[in-house]
Amino acid sequence: MSVRELVVLGTSSQVPTRYRNHNGYLLRWDEEGLLFDPGEGTQRQMIYAEVTATSITKILITHFHGDHCLGFAGISQRLSLDRVPHPVDVYFPASGQVFYDRLRRASIYHAVATLRANPIRAAGLIHENKRITISAQALDHHGVDTFGYRLQERDRVTMLPEKLRELGILGPRIGELQRKGSLEVDGKTVRLEDVSLPKSGQSVAFIMDTRPCPGAYELAKGVDLLVCESTYLSTESREAHDHGHMTAAQAATIAKESGAKKLVLTHFSQRYPSVEPFLAEARPIFPNVVAAKDGKRVPIPRDKRT
Repeated sequence: MSVRELVVLGTSSQVPTRYRNHNGYLLRWDEEGLLFDPGEGTQRQMIYAEVTATSITKILITHFHGDHCLGFAGISQRLSLDRVPHPVDVYFPASGQVFYDRLRRASIYHAVATLRANPIRAAGLIHENKRITISAQALDHHGVDTFGYRLQERDRVTMLPEKLRELGILGPRIGELQRKGSLEVDGKTVRLEDVSLPKSGQSVAFIMDTRPCPGAYELAKGVDLLVCESTYLSTESREAHDHGHMTAAQAATIAKESGAKKLVLTHFSQRYPSVEPFLAEARPIFPNVVAAKDGKRVPIPRDKRT
């Protein structure tokens, strides 16, 4: 059975703490495993979370500050050690190519896994197949090239078995109707929309290390799950702006104004021992919010809307 969930591997900004590891997030989406921002210690966190290297199909790095990428060296080698059989695509800002190359070959090892570098030079579509698209948008992180990401499931239709049977459309003819959009049945034209209901695709956005900016709003627009940095509380709003970050209130505002359905706060500064104040600040603005915690799994409910 396919699974859709966010596995939180680390939630700490800049440096790990006693209870929070460097960043790391695995989005399990059916057959895909998207690893975002593998910071230092990601391999060990994967063990705790019972996540295997073979589950990783793509790696997406928002920028090359250490808390978002230092674990990539170990992950690169682990993919080869475990002889991951499928290619793994890696997406990252093109201006960080030198850092990608250094981390990819940080030490001696026998490289057998296939990693395919996909440097991003501009916002837009970076991957697509029949089921999903992945797009990137530029963020505003104090002069450091940074991209946020959005996974979007393609819209689809749900067939209505009762109507199909009523019209005598069975077996291979159902697939033919889905491909062609219409069929001739007993001298009448049956359209796909006559025997189906539209179903919007689900989506997840991942926004790290940025001030509020147009790219963040574009990524979050109508998203089912928004994973968003909230490095500071509003008491440190000036510091947040000066360092190219957001407060919990700003993350909640983006979620509210963009029509997101659920918000996950993360990337907490080491100065805060508890995440409860982040929730207390965000909830009055956007009630459907949770604070990420190392090892936490956040399910993405199957969408039953039509």
